[in-house]
Amino acid sequence: MPDMSTQTNQRSLPAWVGHLACFGAYFIFGFNLVACKNISNGNFISPMGFFCLRAIGATALLWAISIFLPKQKVERRDLLKIFCASMLGLFLTQYFFLEAITVTTPLDASILASMAPIMTMFIAAAYLKEPITFKKIAGVLISLAGVLLLIFNSVSISAGAEKTTAMGFIMMTLNCLSFALYLGLFKPLIEKYDTVTFMKWMFLFSTIASVPFDIKELVTLDLSSVAPSLLWQLLYVIVFATFIAYMLIPIGQKTLRPTLVSMYSYVQPIIAAALSIYLGLDRLDWQKVVAAILVFSGVAIVNNSKSAAAIKKTQQS
Repeated sequence: MPDMSTQTNQRSLPAWVGHLACFGAYFIFGFNLVACKNISNGNFISPMGFFCLRAIGATALLWAISIFLPKQKVERRDLLKIFCASMLGLFLTQYFFLEAITVTTPLDASILASMAPIMTMFIAAAYLKEPITFKKIAGVLISLAGVLLLIFNSVSISAGAEKTTAMGFIMMTLNCLSFALYLGLFKPLIEKYDTVTFMKWMFLFSTIASVPFDIKELVTLDLSSVAPSLLWQLLYVIVFATFIAYMLIPIGQKTLRPTLVSMYSYVQPIIAAALSIYLGLDRLDWQKVVAAILVFSGVAIVNNSKSAAAIKKTQQS
């Protein structure tokens, strides 16, 4: 099959596709919170072992489907960039998170995680020259207010420690910073390659980096002794919350600005709260309704703020 041009037609995707992709990814992540908690409570695999299984499963699926798709050659100089993107967007993000949840309370972890869009906004401004407009700041703060209202008014369904240590704050901050750097620094690279090509290398590098840390556990892991319900949830995490969700995010990155992509992470606690209400772990009240309205209002405001290209076009006209 012929090589595809590095200038893929995914650049011309309409913005609504990016919005739908980001919403879909974080919708999946919302259910992922419950599945990860159940798997963690099952005590049949360590956090790092869990991440290794996710990375291995996604890598296998991505390379398998790439066989049936048109081939796109990755420039050798870009492989190092994709490796760095993999470390920031996958390996280090997950490593810092897994380290943090053992020494961070669910409440503190949720609050610290909500800082990611703010970090992304400043990184995108510094590296991509995306303007920090009043409308963008207002939108981020409105969504942040909605998330904090939801966090302080919901029953937590995430595993965590009873007390947050200084190391917990550091690890969660590094977790947010790693993913913010990934969103802010690698948009041009993500635009250059099609989603499957980019992500199959991302997960391959992440697998290579993570497996040595947990090879002994992976070799001795006995999944036959695990309850079927947990195996189904493990399958959900690998196929949906890793393979599918992590393919949707780059689609959003191709069509939306980094700050807006990051702000869709605020959808995750809303989905988790809705699921906890459905499971009887929480109840619906006016605070949650207001929180959801604030979150989506903030996203809409940031979406309508001017990009660097729009401002430049206005100045030229």
